[in-house]
Amino acid sequence: ILSMKADGLTGEEAYGKMLGTSMLCAVLEIFFSLLPGKTIRKIFPPVVSAVAVSLIGVALTGTGMKYWGGGVVCAEMGWKEHAQVVDSVGFGMPVSNVPSAICSGSAQVALPYGSTEYIALGFSVLVFLVVIELFGSTFMKNCNVILALLFGYFVAGVSNYEGLPYVDTSKIEAAPVVDFLWTQWFGIGIYGPAIIPMLIAYIVTTVETIGDVTATHEVSELKTDDKEYTRRIQGSLMADAFCSILASLFTSMPNTTFSQNNGVIAMTKCASRRAGIATGFWLIIMGVFAKIAGVITSIPDCVLGGMTIFLFANVLISGITLFGELNLKSRRIRFISVLSMCVGVGVTVWPWAFLDMRASPYTAKFWECSDCSETMKGLRNAVSIFLSTGYCIGSVLAIILNTILPEDAEEPVIEGNVRWSAIGQKSTYFANKDVDIEEEEGDESKRGTVNDEEAGSADNSGEGEEVAATDDLAEVEEAIKSE
Repeated sequence: ILSMKADGLTGEEAYGKMLGTSMLCAVLEIFFSLLPGKTIRKIFPPVVSAVAVSLIGVALTGTGMKYWGGGVVCAEMGWKEHAQVVDSVGFGMPVSNVPSAICSGSAQVALPYGSTEYIALGFSVLVFLVVIELFGSTFMKNCNVILALLFGYFVAGVSNYEGLPYVDTSKIEAAPVVDFLWTQWFGIGIYGPAIIPMLIAYIVTTVETIGDVTATHEVSELKTDDKEYTRRIQGSLMADAFCSILASLFTSMPNTTFSQNNGVIAMTKCASRRAGIATGFWLIIMGVFAKIAGVITSIPDCVLGGMTIFLFANVLISGITLFGELNLKSRRIRFISVLSMCVGVGVTVWPWAFLDMRASPYTAKFWECSDCSETMKGLRNAVSIFLSTGYCIGSVLAIILNTILPEDAEEPVIEGNVRWSAIGQKSTYFANKDVDIEEEEGDESKRGTVNDEEAGSADNSGEGEEVAATDDLAEVEEAIKSE
């Protein structure tokens, strides 16, 4: 949008072109939803789903922590509080006071990120969750999420910082009683340089949607390897694309699945689809009655962070649970998991290797592009988004590795009786097998020995045993060579 405004378009014209570009690119997700079930299961096997859900949980938990400390923007601008630059902030280049490292998501209170006051308000939500878990009734435990959030909101409402409130009631007072979506119209258009970044964004939301639906199945105690699961994946992708198009018609940015709902399912033990339909109905009502929206937007960011970090961590636990269902003793599965997670977690924890710092466009050293054409800037931004989004790059790596890596070779199995005492010791391979030498030494019939009666025409029993031992030794040597 800023690029379009720099080209001379008004803010309304630029926003309209962004809405139209979003609608066009949503077709990509529709295409994914129409793929056959077998193809989807092949592209997104359980190991890919486990990686995607885990990385989504890691990313969201970090976002929740940013909110808990005061807000996302001030968290990412916290470097301005560093002793070496703090005196320069707000006094010209290269440091500016906008955006600020001071968090302003709590009414009139403005404190640095991580201030004790913000941490304490968010912590009150977590404390109340523990209290409900210890002393609450079954009904209260099922409603613990909303009850804890309301408690944190109450604590923020009755508290103040040097006489300044944490809750901004002016948003409630300014909101009209009834409102609706189409309060302003925007001309729909297409902005070419934004197509590639938007397509990447829809690939990201496709991976996220599949991961979220997988997590929903896991916390709902449903299978993730049957036709019903595949059908729901297809339906969720279609719904996500259709609702993104609908959102653009409603003059809003595209939507994606809401990951923390999995945390709500895990904590309330309610996975009913009727509950979801009822929730959608009440969300529509709340969207029409703007006073309710005013109440929600007046909740301090730190209180929301105390709740969302708890819900987001539930998504991470769902991913770990999915890993528990895999055969991690398989070298192939373990390799795919480790390589995908190391890159995904790495860029999630520190995305600045590929992502521009906030308010510093086209400065990431992996591809500096401040003097590029608009088309190249669009391509560069798309690559930057892809590489710095952990659950996107991690999931794509898992898909690629799952496609190109061969299945584990079957371990050779030695059939028949082997006289280990004739060899003297086992190879490393046989040392890992369920063969008990002590038992074998106590029972010659299980070691393939040849006794006097079995030797038959042999001159003596010792000669028969020697022949049997020699045969056994030849078989084992062949097995070790094949190993």
